[in-house]
Amino acid sequence: MLTSLSIRNVVLIDKLDLTFEKGLGVFTGETGAGKSILLDSLSLILGARADSCLVRHEENQLSVTAEFSNIPNSVLEILNDQGIELEDDTLIIRRMVTKEGKSKSFINDQNVSVSLLKSVGENLVEIHGQFSTHSLLNPANHLSLLDLFGKLSEDAQKTKELWHIYKEAHLKTQNAHKQLEQLSQQKEYIEQSLMDLENINPKAGEEESLVQKRTALMNSEKILECTNLAFQLLADENKGVSRQLNLATRQIEKASQYEEGTFKEVTETVYQAQDLILEAISKLEQITSDWGDTSELPLIDDRLFSLRTLARKHQTHIDELPLLIEKLRQELNDIEKADFLLENLSKAEDQAFNNYIKQAEILSQKRKKIAQTLDKSVKTELPALKLEKADFKTHISKKETYCETGIDEVEFLVSTNTGTPFASLSKVASGGELSRFMLALKVNLAKESSLPTLIFDEIDSGVGGATADAIGSRLYRLSKECQVLSVTHAPQVASYGEQHFTVSKAEKNGKITTSVTKLDEKARLTEIARMLSGSKITQAAEIMAKELLEKQLLL
Repeated sequence: MLTSLSIRNVVLIDKLDLTFEKGLGVFTGETGAGKSILLDSLSLILGARADSCLVRHEENQLSVTAEFSNIPNSVLEILNDQGIELEDDTLIIRRMVTKEGKSKSFINDQNVSVSLLKSVGENLVEIHGQFSTHSLLNPANHLSLLDLFGKLSEDAQKTKELWHIYKEAHLKTQNAHKQLEQLSQQKEYIEQSLMDLENINPKAGEEESLVQKRTALMNSEKILECTNLAFQLLADENKGVSRQLNLATRQIEKASQYEEGTFKEVTETVYQAQDLILEAISKLEQITSDWGDTSELPLIDDRLFSLRTLARKHQTHIDELPLLIEKLRQELNDIEKADFLLENLSKAEDQAFNNYIKQAEILSQKRKKIAQTLDKSVKTELPALKLEKADFKTHISKKETYCETGIDEVEFLVSTNTGTPFASLSKVASGGELSRFMLALKVNLAKESSLPTLIFDEIDSGVGGATADAIGSRLYRLSKECQVLSVTHAPQVASYGEQHFTVSKAEKNGKITTSVTKLDEKARLTEIARMLSGSKITQAAEIMAKELLEKQLLL
């Protein structure tokens, strides 16, 4: 709720500091004293457009600071998103406007945009003036207000959840349709690609192996030249290593005849060398025989060409072609399964939609039932508010398109006179009538509303006597649910105030200045008497004022 308001250099106000409490606070004063300046100042705090005309004459800038406590959760969520922390559950909003029209806004000393200020303000204070706009005039808010009045938040939340379950199922079905269409269009291409790949049957690491073998075959002449020379050096009958080892062996054998033990180890080593040389000669013969055949080279070239062509076609590497085969097989498998999957998804979507519709219809029936209760409650308030010929109706129609709030369109309609067609609240011609309709609604909706502060600007305009008393009574009732501030010209309304402020203006240092004074009980009596009798307070007016105040003490 609003706990304090500080105003500097706003039109006729040079300096003003006010504190507020719970309950009903009233502002009274002569016409033109400056009561509207208070509302203009508070509107700046709530994110209204900055107007340089509000800056006091000969001053450079104005400033308005408001302090709030018991901050609603809706505001806390907004502030948390912006990283703004509260200290001691206190919210301080400050707005400055220069004479050039430049504006700065602060929440707890953190610079913020006007749009953020407006978002916060909409959840803190609502001003009901004769010609102001507010949430109750917007049909988009009527459905949520009806749900709040009927305590239908649990049903509304369940409807919302089922709607999102349906939307998710619908999205899955749509995506499956698109995927099936895309896969079906590609099926022939996938089948042909898979056939080409399976015919080639690529292997991982095959390219490197083929390249190595191709390189060797292309150098077969040089390889053969080297192997032939090596063969000659090893196996030549006259000069080869094998011939020389044989000769050496004979000489060692002769020497061993004279000393067998000395040459035994040498003899065995030479024998082993002979065996190894013979093995090497055999292998060289085999290699030379195999290497002489280069007929495989064209086959290798063709294989490499085919593999590389497929890799380019599919924009991948040859080593990844086996993985591509598996991927294409999976895609063909997905196409074959797609119809079955789509059928299951469609069934799930239909079930989700049916669940949503069933819950939405349950909620709709509850709304229609609670709407009758709201209509009856509001109409009960109208006669006392000098709207005895008026009527109120909560119109519920079926939405053209479904959404998370259900299947209902809700709008509050009024008829100002017997036989007059019902019309939207926003089309009520008289500002006074509109404000009183708002009051009748607010009295019924207040218990469930999250708004901590309501301000009514001269909603008693054009009425008096019992009607004004009825307005005061309802404002007082409303103040038991939230903080209520009211600008009034009716003594009956003023007498219900738990705080009473009077607004006046006077010349100060050659300038007209507006001031606001909080009245004690004696001053209240005088002010209400003035409201009853005019500038000259009569004894009769004082008696009537005293009666009004005494009557309110019994509440």
